[in-house]
Amino acid sequence: MATVELRFSALPEHVRTARLVAAAVARRAGVDEAVLDEVRLAVGEACSRAVGLHQSGGIAAPVTVVLTEEEKQFSIEVGDEARHAPHHPGEAPGAVDDAEAEEDEMGLAVISGLVDDVQVSAGEDGGQIKMTWPTAPPDVVLT
Repeated sequence: MATVELRFSALPEHVRTARLVAAAVARRAGVDEAVLDEVRLAVGEACSRAVGLHQSGGIAAPVTVVLTEEEKQFSIEVGDEARHAPHHPGEAPGAVDDAEAEEDEMGLAVISGLVDDVQVSAGEDGGQIKMTWPTAPPDVVLT
């Protein structure tokens, strides 16, 4: 199992670097070429979300991206250290919270549309989006 870990300051200009690294590692791991644009877009959306959460929460900690190559799959985990307070139906959060929550839901919807296997976890210590893609076995040349 090969793993690459990337940590970057929560600045929008670093999201592009994370996207490029993710695409390069995904290609090397055997993710289908036709899916690489989706990998780039999904990682960009997840990283932008994490950067936004860090900036709005005044968090100085870096955003983390862990890229893991396993036998038949490739996964990317984007983590933030923002406090995610649970929102219960029927509660009336403030207007700013509503706008942020709507933007957050939109970002998660985009990611879900791009990636078939997505897991989202969030709590008081931070959140994580794990995205997984299948990998193709290396080409076998028979002579």
